[in-house]
Amino acid sequence: MKHLIVMNKSSVLVFLLVGLFVLCECEDEDQFLPVSPMVKKEQEALYSAIQGFVGNSWNGSDLYPDPCGWTPIQGVYCDLLDGYWHVTVLNIGLVFDNSLQCSPNAKFTHHLFELIHLRSLSFFHCFSSPRDNPIRIPSSNWERLSNSLESLEFRSNGGLIGTIPVSISYLKKLRSLVLLENGLTGDLPKELGNLVNLKQLVLAGNKFTGQIPPSLGGLTELLIMDLSRNNLTGTLMLTFGCNLTSLLKLDLSNNKLEGKIPEGIGKLKNATLLDLGGNKFSGGLIQSFQQLVSLKEMVISNNPLGGDLMGVEWGKLQNLEILDLSNMGLTGLVPESMAGMKKLRYLGLNDNSLTGNLSPKLASLPCLSALYINDNNLTGKLEFAEGFYKKMGRKFRAWNNSNLCYQPEMIPSSSSSSHGLNGVKLC
Repeated sequence: MKHLIVMNKSSVLVFLLVGLFVLCECEDEDQFLPVSPMVKKEQEALYSAIQGFVGNSWNGSDLYPDPCGWTPIQGVYCDLLDGYWHVTVLNIGLVFDNSLQCSPNAKFTHHLFELIHLRSLSFFHCFSSPRDNPIRIPSSNWERLSNSLESLEFRSNGGLIGTIPVSISYLKKLRSLVLLENGLTGDLPKELGNLVNLKQLVLAGNKFTGQIPPSLGGLTELLIMDLSRNNLTGTLMLTFGCNLTSLLKLDLSNNKLEGKIPEGIGKLKNATLLDLGGNKFSGGLIQSFQQLVSLKEMVISNNPLGGDLMGVEWGKLQNLEILDLSNMGLTGLVPESMAGMKKLRYLGLNDNSLTGNLSPKLASLPCLSALYINDNNLTGKLEFAEGFYKKMGRKFRAWNNSNLCYQPEMIPSSSSSSHGLNGVKLC
């Protein structure tokens, strides 16, 4: 009993000490609460800018009286600078379920450019109707954000029309410019080459026309350049790629680019992805492809390139995993050196005019899981082992090679394993 009384007294003492600490904390709230003031003018500009996007019924001052503190707005992030909260990140659109949702009449107001500490600005599925509410990227005031903005993104805004304003080139600190899957049109402004700090340039999935400005070839800090799925035309300058030695990804696919692939592409020694598919390139494969020693994926398919495969030492591409050279008008033999790409998983040579026998060494590639050689003029006997057909199954295709044949004893009984030999005659 005495022990219990001692324990109770200890508990009371602890309770009193905790209560005293809480009381002190409450009496001097300002010492403990992480609240700093936000400049009123900036706060009002934030409310007005957001209201332009989400509609007049939105009343930020009532819903979020402290947007950088206890009542933060989803998509708005702040930093303490000089003892004040300042908006540094603004994300508009349905990124998350509780994100700021744009109204059908969403629009830009000048208040956005009063947030002069913005480092990141993005719009996702905000301007959705090119018919009912076509919106253009503001053509002026970007210079007001030139000392702060590092990332600018417009993603999946079908109602965002017009051209890229030249004034975006004033954003000298910009490191990421993403204009992905919008309704933008017109030529790419050569002034984009002034954005010398860019690490990422993604302009894919729009309706851009005209040539790729030579100035983009001088963006030496670039890690990603994706201009795919547009209507870009013309040729690439012969030195394209020479100054892009930091590039990890180059995607120019699904445009209308033509002419010879520049030898400067071979300078992209750090690149892991090269996609030039779906264009009008001609003049054959370039020898400098063999210098792309870091490459994991190369897609040149669906170009009237012509020529043969013999001018490239394929064995030097030791990191290559995906190689798609289908539908390119290729002629001649399939070089045995292709068996030197030990990490290759996918090899697409289909829909060409390749001739000659196929080396059985291709079947020995340890990682190969898809080989398409159909629709060529290959000849001779397929000398692949039974285990190869069993491993490949439906991912081996050899039909429509009129002078190619196979040995039935090498084919396993599984119907899925022999699927790729449909249309190939018995030897």
